[in-house]
Amino acid sequence: RGKGDIVEKRKGKGKLLVESALDSKDESLVDGSVSDVELLAQEVNLSDEKPSKKNNRRTSQGRMERFRDTARQNASRFAHFNTQEEDDNILSMEAESEIPSEELEEKGVEDWPGPFSTAMKIIRDRAANLNVRQGSSSSDKVQSLQIKWVPQKCKRKDWSKRLPPSLLDLSLRVLVDNADAIASLAHVPDALRHKLCHMLCDSRRMNSNFFDLLLNGSPTEIRLKDCSWLTEEQFTQCFEKCDTTNLTILQLDFCGHCFADYNLPSTLARSPNSLPALTTLSLTGAYRLSDAGLSALVSSAPALRSVNLSQCSFLTHSAIDILATSLASVLLELFIDDCQSIDAMLVLPSLKKLEHLEVLSVAGLESVTDSFIKEFLIARGDGIKELILMDCWKLTDSSLKIIAETCSNLRALDIGNISKLTDTSFGYLASGCRSLQSLKLCHNAFSDDAIAAFLEMSGEVLKELALNNVGKVGLNTALSLARRSRNLVSLDLSWCRNLTDEAMGLIVDSCLSLRVLKLFGCSQITDVFLYGHSNAKVEIIGLKLSPFLEHIKTPAQGPFQYSSV
Repeated sequence: RGKGDIVEKRKGKGKLLVESALDSKDESLVDGSVSDVELLAQEVNLSDEKPSKKNNRRTSQGRMERFRDTARQNASRFAHFNTQEEDDNILSMEAESEIPSEELEEKGVEDWPGPFSTAMKIIRDRAANLNVRQGSSSSDKVQSLQIKWVPQKCKRKDWSKRLPPSLLDLSLRVLVDNADAIASLAHVPDALRHKLCHMLCDSRRMNSNFFDLLLNGSPTEIRLKDCSWLTEEQFTQCFEKCDTTNLTILQLDFCGHCFADYNLPSTLARSPNSLPALTTLSLTGAYRLSDAGLSALVSSAPALRSVNLSQCSFLTHSAIDILATSLASVLLELFIDDCQSIDAMLVLPSLKKLEHLEVLSVAGLESVTDSFIKEFLIARGDGIKELILMDCWKLTDSSLKIIAETCSNLRALDIGNISKLTDTSFGYLASGCRSLQSLKLCHNAFSDDAIAAFLEMSGEVLKELALNNVGKVGLNTALSLARRSRNLVSLDLSWCRNLTDEAMGLIVDSCLSLRVLKLFGCSQITDVFLYGHSNAKVEIIGLKLSPFLEHIKTPAQGPFQYSSV
């Protein structure tokens, strides 16, 4: 009987071993490891004969070796290492070290008493109650919500056709096709000059002959969004004979091939105050412009109000110090996107000197952190009206909290592609930034409920909203857009594939001010919506091979967006 008891106990141990192994592993990995567990159980289930001490020791050692071999074989299936996750963990630890301890104790906005948390609770309770009535699980929330929208049956497909071009557009196309035959641009208004330049750059027909006509006489505006075709010799020859006394706007984007420090003394920076009327300067992509060259330009243009130095890779923090020293009391707009040689913390003292700065763009600067945002906005946040922080991937919710607390006059915010932001950010924005007219949230992981709750509170003021590639956007957002965003003019829902024809139809028919709707990547949208909505003024871009090149938005280097000179 004693032997039987020992055998039963050993059998019981093997049984417990199998059960514990099955309970501890994920179901997706159990199938691959069951055979190994059964093998271990069989080894524990020894014969009923009583072994000797020597044999027992040998059996135990052999069994332990087999355990080790089995563990080594299975280790590769259970071990995973992701360098991106490791970097994110390190960065999150750094961000936590930057934030005071009392801020870290604050949890999600949903736990706070206030309008945003109330809106979140109403939206989630509505979905939960609907799921209960329909007998569906919470995971089926998107499918269980229903939108009542009836497409128009009498609408003709002719409505979807493009309107015929105006006489002005036809005339401009003829001029573009025959640009080499144009003899003079005298008495041509700046607006028409700008349109001609825009169309010529798009069609790659801009050349030195037309450029010389632009600079002939004493021009007031020169706007070229693409100067990649222009050589150093052509640039120097055209500007040497140009009278720049009345020049107010100079846009020479992507001019790196022709623009260098050594040709400035003979062209633009001939002497101090040689550009007395210049207020707007855009030199995007001037990759050969150095701090010394910028210093010469600034000394020649003491009235600058807007400066765009995006993608000027040679510029350092000294360039911003030059701007702050010379233009501290007059500069309104500064764009330093993707200037990778500029360290955000090193330019912070200079940015604090800009007393009237309204627009700041630091998109793509990897050195922008929560500490930078906090220190700058505490000093100058009350005057900021537009912030562009796209691709500043180190930022967290604490930056949005500072923005909401200090930027009460903020009109436009771009926080696209910042993966560390959570739904908590919407609570901050909804309570602090009540004047937001433009909001871009592209490539983020915000929830459908949070976006809907924000729109319930702030949707009436919005005129532009970009939700491009926000994958969780669903029917709650659609309902809130239809209810609260009646003044919306531009809406980007590209790659939001949870939205149905009914949801799109409700949005377009309810938002009567809507003029542009972008739906790139929305393959789920059908003709039911395209030919069934009733908003004849909206232009839908991105479906059915619709033309879109003319709708690509380029930075407008013209009159200031928020202030006059």
